[in-house]
Amino acid sequence: MTMLLQTMAGSPFGGAEEFFVRLACGFQRAGIDQHCVVRPNEGRNPVLAANGVSFDELPFGGRLDLRTPWGLRKQIKKHKPRIVLTWMNRASRMTPSGEFTKVARLGGYYKLKNFRDCDHLIANTKDICDYLVREGWPVERTHYLPNFVDAVPGIAIDRAEFNTPSDAPLILGLGRLHENKGFDTLIRALVDVPGAYLWIAGAGDLKDDLLKLSGECGVADRVRLLGWRRDVANLFATCDVFCASSRHEPLGNMVIEAWAHGKPVVAQASQGPVQLITQGESGLLSPLEDATALANDLRTVLDDKSLSETLSANGRAAFEAEFTEDVVVARYKAFFDEVAR
Repeated sequence: MTMLLQTMAGSPFGGAEEFFVRLACGFQRAGIDQHCVVRPNEGRNPVLAANGVSFDELPFGGRLDLRTPWGLRKQIKKHKPRIVLTWMNRASRMTPSGEFTKVARLGGYYKLKNFRDCDHLIANTKDICDYLVREGWPVERTHYLPNFVDAVPGIAIDRAEFNTPSDAPLILGLGRLHENKGFDTLIRALVDVPGAYLWIAGAGDLKDDLLKLSGECGVADRVRLLGWRRDVANLFATCDVFCASSRHEPLGNMVIEAWAHGKPVVAQASQGPVQLITQGESGLLSPLEDATALANDLRTVLDDKSLSETLSANGRAAFEAEFTEDVVVARYKAFFDEVAR
């Protein structure tokens, strides 16, 4: 019998997908008996293997995919898990219920129809917990378990690699090139942050739109789109300030990553950053869609070394108190002990 079976049907890239890998590897280091069923992915799955995580691959395709539900039933019969933890709507929908505790982990404000046969729901923010209860999910079966991030220090990248002066202020943005991430607002803000360069690490359909906007705003010579990167620690080691520019962000995992790497954070006031950041203490929050205010906050942090150091130190303290691997994995273990059949 296996203690835990995890099922993950994720996109090729994404924050939830990256956290799944970190959590599975953290469970492995903590000695939790687990097996995972995942989509083929040449970036994530070798990391699972290198960390000793046992897994099998299934396609997690569309409505006509009969192989995955059959394969999941076969995996459950083989491993006889006490708990099945599902990730993403599709994995939750395809994973059958049975003689085990079925749990879904939610990182957003999803429709509950995909989770009706679950015994418990995990949310990675308290606001998502509140949403689930408002939607009718029982409070006693709703659980807040936060994310953790990797805090291993990176090595600064030679800025010349991306045609960036070594002495120029450097702003970092991370995430999919998607409307929700607000990179358009960040690019407009850059107009009023003279001399600063902007690196955006992420992949997505808006690349050409963002490059066009950079040209229209007259900042194309100071914007670098790096594509999807796995060396996030090195990017943090290189930048001067991190900007969480999302207009819609349920958690703001990137904020926690910046804290872990000792970087000051400037953010738009979307759901996640508002819950995480104490204004003026662990970061600066600007109103949504206000490029002028965002630019002002970025200039303030870049110009005020004392403030930058205070924000960095307080952010690091917040990370160590709640968002380290040891803290989060221990909370998951306690939850598993509580609900396992």
